[in-house]
Amino acid sequence: MLLPPLRYLRPETPGDAAALLSEMDGSVVLAGGQTLLNMLKLDLARPAALVDVHRISALRDIRHREDGTLIIGAAVTYSALAGSSETRRTHPAVADMAASLVDRQVRNRGTIGGNCCLNDPANNFPPLLAALDARFRVLGTDGERVLRADEFFVGTLATGLRRGELLVAVEVPAMPPGSVVAHEHLQVGADSWAIARAVVRLDRDGTGGTGEGFVTDARAVLGAVYGSPLRLHSVERSLSSARVSPGLADAATALREVDVRPTEDVHCSTAYRLEMAEVQLRRALRAAVEGSIR
Repeated sequence: MLLPPLRYLRPETPGDAAALLSEMDGSVVLAGGQTLLNMLKLDLARPAALVDVHRISALRDIRHREDGTLIIGAAVTYSALAGSSETRRTHPAVADMAASLVDRQVRNRGTIGGNCCLNDPANNFPPLLAALDARFRVLGTDGERVLRADEFFVGTLATGLRRGELLVAVEVPAMPPGSVVAHEHLQVGADSWAIARAVVRLDRDGTGGTGEGFVTDARAVLGAVYGSPLRLHSVERSLSSARVSPGLADAATALREVDVRPTEDVHCSTAYRLEMAEVQLRRALRAAVEGSIR
């Protein structure tokens, strides 16, 4: 169907975009438009104005700070992120995730900011960024503030952004030496909805050379289970200080001791989603261990 009548605005700076979002009731950000335009066509959304930030150059940069932090502009496309040789060198899990998303058309239009701000439980990037301790820099008329992942991702299709605020960048800290990230997922079909996702990050002390050492820090995050990425703190504690070995995959059984009650939908039951979440977590743990001992 045809789009409903609305205003189309194209600001030139992030500050201009934040001002427009603050001043105009019912205005929404248009980045890649992969989801928003479909919602408009299906009459599932009726914004008063679209604030197009896709061409704001300040939001399309990929750079690194001196401390190794990766700064990804909110309007950076998946294709640009996947094709960044520097990102692949310093944060390969981010580049790999971007390269694996759906198809070329979506990768050429979709943006990391749009993926995060939509916060669809099935989306790829939120659980990965949570595992990487990413920070989200947002701009409003009152200035900037920085949110942790648990402050940014607050529920299904909901974020910590306030009215008039714009996500300007995702900041991913430098990866410690010996750190390995692995992610696994189960989908309804190829390029379809996810039933369960799991991301594991293992930081290793590196003593004794390749294949030895202990876990100094760990992250275990589930996606597509709740409305937001779910960090499994009990699993992370069971991994901490453990020797890097294939037996680490058994830590996935700690998921049974957590009060995890996944959502139920047309694709699967709560019980099946919980079982598949454990399977994906175990696979991600094994992949992380294999990456550590190579």
